[in-house]
Amino acid sequence: MRTPSQTVGPFFTIGLCRRAANELDPAGVELAGELLDGQGDAIPDGVIELWEPAGRRWGRCGTDDRGRFSFLVPRGARRLEASVFARGLLRHQLTRIYLDGDGAEDETLVARRVGDVFRFDIRMQGDRATLFFEH
Repeated sequence: MRTPSQTVGPFFTIGLCRRAANELDPAGVELAGELLDGQGDAIPDGVIELWEPAGRRWGRCGTDDRGRFSFLVPRGARRLEASVFARGLLRHQLTRIYLDGDGAEDETLVARRVGDVFRFDIRMQGDRATLFFEH
């Protein structure tokens, strides 16, 4: 029997330990972005978790007061699985990040190279919302 989800409440950041574990590969390449709401405003207390399936590596990074997050991901990684946790979400949201664009179901899943950094913003709602998957 299913029961309704409960709101995360005021203890969100305590329950999701925000200590950074954002180096999937210390010698990797930087993946950076912002977590944004439907109006394009920063979500300052979100948590992004990444899973790199090829190397079986996991990482977590909390957003700062401007919604920014960053990871060091393995060079040559093509796809990352991402979970987004934020206040007000009843369940975390699942998406993918494609570092080279191959296999991406939607352009909102492609990280863009800017110099030595891959840039990937996560938009929760709105015209340019990131594609999320059912779970």
